[in-house]
This record gives sequence, structure tokens and C-alpha cells, in this order.
Amino acid sequence: MEILSIKNLTKDFYLHNPGLKIRSCRNISITLHEGEFVGIVGLSGAGKSTILKCVNRSYLPLEGDIIYDSLAFGKINLVTANEREILFLRRHEIGYVSQFLNIMPRTTAKEHVMNALIDRGMDNLAAEREAREMLDYFRLPDNLWDIYPATFSGGERLRLNLAHAMVKKPRLLMLDEPTASLDNKTKMLVKDMLKKLKEKNTSMIGIFHDIEFMEGVCDRVFNISEGGIVS
Repeated sequence: MEILSIKNLTKDFYLHNPGLKIRSCRNISITLHEGEFVGIVGLSGAGKSTILKCVNRSYLPLEGDIIYDSLAFGKINLVTANEREILFLRRHEIGYVSQFLNIMPRTTAKEHVMNALIDRGMDNLAAEREAREMLDYFRLPDNLWDIYPATFSGGERLRLNLAHAMVKKPRLLMLDEPTASLDNKTKMLVKDMLKKLKEKNTSMIGIFHDIEFMEGVCDRVFNISEGGIVS
């Protein structure tokens, strides 16, 4: 079953002060089936992250459609969906792993992971239990769980991002360089978790520079160059 269809996606950025237009994605079309993992590769600046951010609606595309088959709303165009629908989908169905940590002020690492479950209606005790299990799985030291992540290293922040996104077991998961600052042992933990999510029918789109990591995980790979797909 087709869970996501990106059709003729185009995105430009405008720098108003110098009056520049930066071309990012051009006529991108990708389909994703339920339980499938699609990988996206390409040089830095090719437009890979822009695709994921348009699906997540962090960016609004200039042209094109992004049709997601939602459990709550049926087939919904993420380009034209209202903010209430987007927030619901992020909370209940769609996960996003970025290289950069975005966390509410005065929120500890454990609370950040717990909140992902509490927002979906889970009680505090169950949310804390699952948050602890996920933080432990990704080897975030337990002496960091109850402090604010502002002083975390890049690798610790990325592990916290992974725990926050994957504890929800989302229906659709997007990963933007999820292993960029991780050691090899932690990379293997990520790979094993991705395989477990696939077995539970999570559909995924991931950006990786580590081609070896993608082997055994990705079902199809798209190469993006200068904003477009190349064969």
C-alpha cells in the first residue's frame, strides 16, 4: 500500500536583502510504500534535507503535492493541510529525526522523551518506563537523564533525538543524517532499531552519507543532484 506520494516537489529560497533566489528541489517525485525504507543520497547542498522538511511541513513547497495516507484523516495533502492537522500528525503518526536538538526550555532529557508519549495520551508512569528503556537502549548515560541537554555533546543530542522520535514507533519516520556524529557501536543500535520498526510496518525516508550503513536497511535509493533526481 502506498503511504506517501511526493509529486513534482519544488522549493526555492529567497534572500530578500541581496535579492537572491536559491534553487533547492526541482520536480521531485518519490513514492513510499507501507513498511518500506527509501534512502536519499547526494552531495551536501543537493536538496536532500529540504525534501524531508517539506514532508514534515517545516518548509512550505513552492509547487507540488505531498499526499500522505493518514490513519486519522485518510489521504491528506501535507502541502495544503491546516496547522491543526499537521500538529496532530506530528504528534500521533509522523516522526522526524534531525541532527539538531529542538527542545522546550527547562525540559530534561528524560522529560523530552516522555513528552512524546504523554502527548499521545500515555500516562506518566508508563511514559517514564518506556522513556528510560529507550534512553538506555541508545546508551545515553543515566546521569544525564534528569538534566537539561544544553550542554550535551553532538552525539548525545543526536541519541536524544533518536530516542524521542523512535519511542513513539511512528507510522512514518524521516531521518536526516541520524548517524552523523555517532560511534560505530551506536550506529549498529540505530540500524537494529530501524529494522525492528520496519518489522512493525513503520515506513521510513532517510538521508545518509554512510552508504555501508544503508545496506540491509534501504529498499530503494534515490540520488539527488542539484535539486533533482538522477538515475
